[in-house]
Amino acid sequence: MRKLMALLLLVTAALLVAAPAWAEEDFSLGDVLSGLDDELVNTIVISQVEQEDGTIVQEIVEKPIYEADGSILITLTATGDFTIGGDSRKSTSIFDNELKKQGGDINFTMRNVRDILLDDDLTIVNFEGTLTNSTYVPSEKRENSFLFSAPPEYVSMLSDNGIEAVSLENNHIMDHGEDAYVDTQRALDGAGIVWSNSTTLGVIEVKGVEIAMLSYLCIDRYDSLWDKVPADIAAAKAQYPIVIVSFHWGNEKDYAPTNNQVKMGRLAVDAGADLVLGHHSHRLNPIEQYKGVYICYSLGNFCFAGNNKPDDMTSFMFQTRFRVRDGEVSNEGFRIIPIRISSTKSYNDFAPTPLTDDTAIDTVMTTLKSNGKKLEYAVETYPLSW
Repeated sequence: MRKLMALLLLVTAALLVAAPAWAEEDFSLGDVLSGLDDELVNTIVISQVEQEDGTIVQEIVEKPIYEADGSILITLTATGDFTIGGDSRKSTSIFDNELKKQGGDINFTMRNVRDILLDDDLTIVNFEGTLTNSTYVPSEKRENSFLFSAPPEYVSMLSDNGIEAVSLENNHIMDHGEDAYVDTQRALDGAGIVWSNSTTLGVIEVKGVEIAMLSYLCIDRYDSLWDKVPADIAAAKAQYPIVIVSFHWGNEKDYAPTNNQVKMGRLAVDAGADLVLGHHSHRLNPIEQYKGVYICYSLGNFCFAGNNKPDDMTSFMFQTRFRVRDGEVSNEGFRIIPIRISSTKSYNDFAPTPLTDDTAIDTVMTTLKSNGKKLEYAVETYPLSW
């Protein structure tokens, strides 16, 4: 799996070990990489191995990025709401209480999905909250039932566990005002996490292929977005081979999209989007394949610290593959990984866990299929494997 920032840092570390004299001179990471053989850079990946004592060891290994036919295959994982931390207006939080139970190990949340996220090529989540130490609350937020913030250093929960990209368009990203929003962006930048919003295009290079990401908050803003979204997507598609669009939309606790969601999702595809990802309802929604492009209307919750026992703790992780050959991009299908957003049934411990019980898996499949019956382009099946 190619994890770009971790890769660059580890390559640098390896080269410093090999040539310690460099430590006495000023040099940039670009200088280091420019001295490497191009083929080597294109084949270096990160292998993360868990030791018997539970520690994670990162190793540099080589793995060709090209398939036997000369194409590049990119595996992408997408999840729904990623909400950590708590409400600074309260003396304690359910997230901090669970963190203490876990011995202060901030990576406890990803322990049951880490291998999946490290084994793909790109993971994108909806980061719903803030990474800030600020306790300022804007006047328009003071009556809100929930506000979310976590210390900036909690960003390692993303970077340590194979999450490379986040969407930053949702109804909680401004919980602590503009300055805290900037804090959040800086924390993500510092950890090498690519982010996007309605004015900032996120771009990440995966196996030499540039992928562009756009994000929009649609809940009460459709009228201002009908023209903007297609124009933005078309402009991005003119520059980048793969364009992924994330929408925060729909009604909370709904299991199916609204007419506006369907209209906007298809407009995005018509404009050139290669994948549409949705969230906000906190519930799983069906998937459409419109003009060969998947529209995931809601990926539900993922790591969600907003409730210690949500009414429905089932969700799913979405995975798809893009094949790039001679400059052309094709879709290579998808699969879902049904999950419970907690490792235990009794309460929400914020550790998403793949379901293994056939009955629970069937419930997820039935929910997706039944709520997609009114969608003209709903997928017929939900594969669990490639």
